[in-house]
Amino acid sequence: MNRLVYGVAFLLSIIAHAQGKVYQSIEELPTTTKYFDFIVAGGGTAGSVIASRLSERRRFNVLLVEAGPDNLGVLELIIPGWADRRDRTKYDWSYISTPQPGLNGRTLAVPRGHVLGGSSSINGLVYTRGSADDFDNWGKVTGDPGWSWKALWPYIMRNEKWVQPPGGRDPSGQFNPKVHGYKGKVSVSLPWNGPIDHDNRTAKNAELQKDFPVILDQNAGKPIGITWRQSTIGNGERSSAATAYLGSDVRERPNLTILLNTYITRVLPVNGSSRLRDIRSIEIAPRRGGVIGSPQILLNSGIGNKTELEALGITPLLNLPDVGQGMTEHVAANVVWSVIPPAAPIIDAATALTMWQENRTGPLTERFTGHQFLWSKIRPDSPIFKEFKDPSTGPTSPHIEMSLDNPFDDPIIDLGLLSHPFDMAAIKEGIRIVKKFYSSAAWDGFITGFLGPDPDQLSNEEFEKIVRDNAITFLHPVGTASMSSKTSKRGVVDSELKLKGATGLRIVDASVFPYVLTAHTQAAVYILAERAADLIRNAW
Repeated sequence: MNRLVYGVAFLLSIIAHAQGKVYQSIEELPTTTKYFDFIVAGGGTAGSVIASRLSERRRFNVLLVEAGPDNLGVLELIIPGWADRRDRTKYDWSYISTPQPGLNGRTLAVPRGHVLGGSSSINGLVYTRGSADDFDNWGKVTGDPGWSWKALWPYIMRNEKWVQPPGGRDPSGQFNPKVHGYKGKVSVSLPWNGPIDHDNRTAKNAELQKDFPVILDQNAGKPIGITWRQSTIGNGERSSAATAYLGSDVRERPNLTILLNTYITRVLPVNGSSRLRDIRSIEIAPRRGGVIGSPQILLNSGIGNKTELEALGITPLLNLPDVGQGMTEHVAANVVWSVIPPAAPIIDAATALTMWQENRTGPLTERFTGHQFLWSKIRPDSPIFKEFKDPSTGPTSPHIEMSLDNPFDDPIIDLGLLSHPFDMAAIKEGIRIVKKFYSSAAWDGFITGFLGPDPDQLSNEEFEKIVRDNAITFLHPVGTASMSSKTSKRGVVDSELKLKGATGLRIVDASVFPYVLTAHTQAAVYILAERAADLIRNAW
């Protein structure tokens, strides 16, 4: 397979006649192409932000390389309710985990976006930032208070463009307008309809059970309670990193080149004499980045555990044992109740499509039908904490949410699910919490029975077998190239996201998260990328 290598040259000025363009393949890229000040490896959620923000400065020449195709005009990537219809062979890496001992040997799908916009183009669109404690702990882990909630607030505002729900209904009382941005890039909104019967019962339940309060906005930094779901949807359409940051106006910038359908196989050093490896080139081939792809590129480049690389026949370039290690993920157990469905009008598929086509409203403007989340926390006096330390980052962080020798080989993904005794103990406590939630009179006439699995009725063996046979993930893997303090011997990047032991290379995606947040991950990736763009620009 043919491979091309492009170096990154630091120019004092951009070639005057250079024109930015979107190229569909390596073959289309001119052989007389200009040098670039920055190469962005992967046009995913963070990569799209970085390429867009850096190219705002016309003196920077930027190349964005994406393994997948363009996102433009693909209805399955535009209509929120059609997300499951996407062509997984084209728009999804379709990774599969190793057999998981904690899941009784089952494997799980690990979908990741293989398209411009990355996973933001195929995800569930949920926009949750996490708790203030999560980010404050990032500041502690990295030794950089710039990662704290308060310090990141300008970047939280910068990425978001709060808009009205599809159809324009009045959402008053369902969010806090003071904690949202209105001039950012990514559209965020509430569901198109409601309140529905379940929403009203939830409000009644909050009056009867003080442990489950209704809070105005989960994205204010203290998410514990019942809250309305916020999604990256604008005018009834998915708002992805590609649509928000790489729109037609950005694509026309003369200093931005986008190369699609092109793999990045390795990053390459430009010298071998310095104490720090100077990495400023990439190797590309026809037809990777992200929490899976970033460590894979590093390992293929000889950056990782020296002993393991040598065993694979890869010449070590930089010994960083934590590359590809430390993944954390959200695991979920399904819990079932029998109910009497409330009387409600049914909108058939044809009508739903007509509603979306004519005015961008209706059920196709939603990825999920549920309107609310319950974020809850295991009580501090729970017996579980007599045996295990509380792993949450602080009092505002919930525990429970309802609702390679060939660079082209798929990576080996071991999620390590339910591998620690605390995991199963926490799931038991979580189920007890939701059992209590649905126990009040607010649910009379709706809930008719609990179908389990019930940790208080089954033996430990029976309960664990059901959970392990059915547990899934929320598809939020992070941490495989984690950031740590500049003085720490652990981690892969420092607090400025620079690869440790090297110059010229930063990693900006969910792989650098020190641990999975108490949130869906896309909002945090946008926040991370916005700050990273400033770190890079300020260094220049």
